[in-house]
Formats: sequence, structure tokens, C-alpha cells
Amino acid sequence: MVSLRLSRHLEQWISRAAKAAGVSKSEFIRQCLEDRKQSEESRPSAYELGKDLMGCVTSGRPNLATNAKQIVREMIRAKTHRS
Repeated sequence: MVSLRLSRHLEQWISRAAKAAGVSKSEFIRQCLEDRKQSEESRPSAYELGKDLMGCVTSGRPNLATNAKQIVREMIRAKTHRS
């Protein structure tokens, strides 16, 4: 069981919306919360949204953040040895 305090304006809006939907205020609030829950569950994760932007995913190197200086040194050495 949950109890909460609402502003007068929100309480009035819920009353009008529930009446228009033909349900009780409690049922209307339950439906709103269920809709929000389903919306969040169907939303892609942060990883899914940014996986193409993450270096270790595309480079194959899992240690880019922790060994950044060493990786840059290796890249510079490889570049200077090619010339």
C-alpha cells in the first residue's frame, strides 16, 4: 500500500482524467504507473545506445581508459618506426 500527498491541481486533474476514462482514481494512477514502467523497460540501455561510440567495443582493446598513456606511446612508436 502506498500513500502520497498531491497538490490540489494534480488531484483535480487525476479526478477529471479518471472520470473521463471511466475508472477510479486508484485504477487511473495504477494504469499511469504501469504505462511508465513498460516505457522504461522497453527503453534501450545506456550501453545499447552508446556501444558504437565506445572505444573498447570497436577497437577490441578492453583497457583504453586505464592504459591510455601506454597506448598513445605505442601508437607513436609504431608511427615513427614506419617511416
